[in-house]
Amino acid sequence: MRCYELQGPGGIDALALVDKPMPQPARGEVLVRLAAASLNYRDLLTVKGGYGSRQKFPLVPLSDGAGVVEAVGDGVAAFAPGDRVIGSFFENWTSGAPDETRMRAALGGAVDGTLTEYRIFPAHALVRTPAHLTDIEAATLPCAGVTAWSAVVKLGGIRPGQTVLTQGTGGVSMAALQIAKMAGARVIATSSSEAKIERLKAMGADVVMNYRTTADWGRKARGITGQGVDLVVEVGGVGTLNESIRATRIGGTIAFIGVLAGAPASELRLPLMVMQQQRLQGVTVGSVEDLQALANALALHQLKPVIDRVFPFAKAREAFHYMSNGTHFGKVAIAIG
Repeated sequence: MRCYELQGPGGIDALALVDKPMPQPARGEVLVRLAAASLNYRDLLTVKGGYGSRQKFPLVPLSDGAGVVEAVGDGVAAFAPGDRVIGSFFENWTSGAPDETRMRAALGGAVDGTLTEYRIFPAHALVRTPAHLTDIEAATLPCAGVTAWSAVVKLGGIRPGQTVLTQGTGGVSMAALQIAKMAGARVIATSSSEAKIERLKAMGADVVMNYRTTADWGRKARGITGQGVDLVVEVGGVGTLNESIRATRIGGTIAFIGVLAGAPASELRLPLMVMQQQRLQGVTVGSVEDLQALANALALHQLKPVIDRVFPFAKAREAFHYMSNGTHFGKVAIAIG
């Protein structure tokens, strides 16, 4: 079988396409013929050395993949050859609260990921693909989809009539917009592109602001709602946190996910966060149970993830370069099959 390996420091162009023996499933394991994978910002950090000394080599990158069961090991009754499946981001976090053991085996980081033609999964780490989704669409769910689900539903507790603010048009933000609308919430979205702003409106965003021309978008969002938003899906990190604090109502939540925006332009408004009793909630994907809940919700509402562009397996490096440009609207995927 063929797979891509990061064999040492060197960035995207150091990804090597190699041949490996076909793995065989042991007891409790499933061999999946992967049909598609998708990229996350975390994958760019991994390939570019953003995890420093914690990075293992060689490493098959990417955490998100979907495909078809090729064979099952002894004791596996839940799946059979031909079943369409999605692999969970954390193989050992099946349900419950996170802890060190459950979060240890993260695909494409601590263990080999999904940029490969075949992969062995523990049976407990797989979820059936919703019938209305293609393999490309299903491959966007394990990281970005579950992160958005955790931020908006599981940890954010968003209810109908509440307001969610999303940032940009990356995979997590687009999924959060869709999930928030599915939950009956109002969505305020931000982008720096007028063309993308029109697309966000077409997707159901109730209000969209250009964060380059409206630098005080947090204050504006607070004014639009009258009291502040109930939840900010914070993918920018400390560089956008001040405006997120300004946007959030007293007692509201900031779901802290990303590091896209760099350093803050001024001192963080942490005293304001304290005085308003806001909750800063870290979000790191979720469990197999969360992936199943997301899959169930998408199936019920016949909702499809937003795909920006699909690259063939042979051009996987180009997919990384494309995503690093930051022009995508939704997910960047790779067709493996």
